[in-house]
Parts: sequence; structure tokens; C-alpha cells
Amino acid sequence: MTHRETPATGAHGLGISAGAFVAAFTASPTPMVLTDPRQHDNPIVWANEAFLSLTGYAWEEISGRNCRMLQGPETDPRAVRRLRDAVIAGRPIEIELVNYRKDGTSFWNGMTVAPVRDETGQIVHFYSAQADMTGKYRTEVAMKDAHDELERRVGEQTAHLRAALEQKTALLHEVDHRVKNNLQVISSLMLLKARRTPRGEAKDALQGMAERIGALSTVHRMLYSTGDVTRFDLREFADDFVSELVAGLDTDRTAVSAEIDSIAVSAAMAAPLALMLHELATNAVRHAFPDSRPGRITISAQRSDDGLRMLIEDDGVGLAGGTPNPAGFGRSLVEMVVRQLRGVIAWSDVAPGTRVEILVPLDAISLQSPITDRAPGPEWASP
Repeated sequence: MTHRETPATGAHGLGISAGAFVAAFTASPTPMVLTDPRQHDNPIVWANEAFLSLTGYAWEEISGRNCRMLQGPETDPRAVRRLRDAVIAGRPIEIELVNYRKDGTSFWNGMTVAPVRDETGQIVHFYSAQADMTGKYRTEVAMKDAHDELERRVGEQTAHLRAALEQKTALLHEVDHRVKNNLQVISSLMLLKARRTPRGEAKDALQGMAERIGALSTVHRMLYSTGDVTRFDLREFADDFVSELVAGLDTDRTAVSAEIDSIAVSAAMAAPLALMLHELATNAVRHAFPDSRPGRITISAQRSDDGLRMLIEDDGVGLAGGTPNPAGFGRSLVEMVVRQLRGVIAWSDVAPGTRVEILVPLDAISLQSPITDRAPGPEWASP
């Protein structure tokens, strides 16, 4: 190609002629252009074939014109202002902006613009190397579009899942509400029957079963009233249960205290744990203090490395001092529940009173079969 001016490059210091530099830049596949700020409007005074090929212009069409000729409707004015400010300040700049070819097609032009100074430090030219970044931007746009589409689909799927979860939660709430109501009705019927039954084993059995069903009803009431139907706070149940238990006692004669950690257990563990706690506490109230004997019952439950540790103690007559009850069901029920929770239980006479220790793994609940009346193994056997 024909260039109009040879730039000052300091080639003599390298032992290379300025013409050699010009020949190298001319043959370079990188688009290059040179402007002269000493002339009016800083016109183009040299360009290589790669630049002409990139822009689609012939040398005669760009010679003497300012590079702004490549700008168009989509060229960012902010980028143009940054470029102009750098040229005025005589400092180098790297920038990307939209330029236009002769045929009107746009492309992203990534350019490095730097001043060229003579021996006195005066700027005699501005040199710019260019690169077509259109492919990069198309890739970025395609990736952004794909990302936006993915986000849209994820958002839709999340909305569907959230709606399904809300529907499931509402259904579980409704189930708990209905179960609670049904259990309350059954408990009320059994209490009504117990009041009309003569004193004896039948009356006691009806009364006991009504209370157990009432405890289960309380569990479902709590599950219904909480936001998370999959979790159950043991302390909330214990507080509620102890309040109801104490309400029916002569507190001057029998004192009940509880220290229960706020332990979130799975909903599947709620019913068996509540039933077990109810059974042990009510049995202590009924059998530990015969003949109006005063006493104290303490209930505690804490989380440990092994799981949930529960302790129920009283200072009553103890296991050996109690009246035998061949029809009794409470102890067998507790042991069956503990076994189903894959826990261990230990009954102890502590003179005075009885101590019951239970350890249940919090993450090992399995309630795939109903409670069955099978003989406990030696690890659950009574002392």
C-alpha cells in the first residue's frame, strides 16, 4: 500500500531503518493506523492493508480524514468521550467501541491508542492497533441470553416448586387440623364413657386411653399451628403438657418441674415422643405417691452427641414399693415406643423414688410399622 508519511520511531537506535518498521507494520495482520495531531482535525496519515480490509475502505477514501468517520448510531458517546479526552491529554488508552465499515455493517473495535513522540518529547503522531471483537461480543451476548433464559426457567421452576410446597404445607396443616379434631372427639367420647363406667379396671383403662389420645391431639394441634409442619419443638409440647398436668394436681402435695431444651425433632418423632413423655409423667403422678404422700417429679431433656437424652425422676415409693397392676399397660407402652425409636431405656430404684433414663437418636427415626406388643430384649428389660 502507499503511505503518506514515515513515523518517527527511533529506529536508528536499533540499527533498523524506519522503512523496515513501516514494511513490518504494513504486512502485519493486525489492523493499524497512524494520525497526525499537528494537522487540522488529527487526520489519518497512514494505514496498513489489514485496517483497510477491516473497514472496507480504500486508502484514498480515508486519507486525510479523522477516525471518527468510523463512528455511527450505536457508538457509545461515553466511549468516544474517553477516547477524545485521552488524545487531548496525550496519554495511551485501551478501549472497545462500535465502529462501522464502508458498507454500513457494525463491528466491535478493540483498539489501543498511544502517542508517538519525537526526540524533544513532542507528540508527532497517534498510533492505533485495532482488533475485531465482534465474535467475542456475540459470544458474550449469546451467553447472557442463555443465562437469562436459564434464570427464567429456574425462576419458573422455583415458582412451581414453591407453589407445590405451599399446597403440600396447606394440605399437611389441614390433615393435622382434622386429625386433632378427630382425636379430640374420640378422647371426649372415651372420657364420657369412663365417667359412666363403674369404678374398676375398665374405667381406669378408658380414662388412660382418653388421656393418651389427648396427648396425641396436642401434638397435631402444635404441628398445625407452626409454620414448619416437618419439625416439632419438644419444649413447646412439654410446657403445654406440664401445664395441663399440674392443673389437675394439688401442687402443695405434688410438685412437677421440667427443664426441656428447645429441640426440633422430625414430625415423625412427635407423636411417639409425646406419648412416651405423657406416659412416664402421668404414671409417676398416679403411682409414685400413694396415700397422699407428698413428692416431687422432675423431667429433663437435652440434646447430646448421642441424640436426645430424657430423664424422668421422682422421690416416691420406687418400683419395688408400688402396687402391682397385672393389667397395667404404661410401662410396656413406653418400652415399645423406645424400641421403635431405636433408643435405650433404663429403669432404676434410687431410694427414694424411681429414675427413668432414655436415649433416642434424633436422626434414626423409623416409623414404618405401628407399635407392636412384642417382648423387649434384654437391653430394655426392667431391673
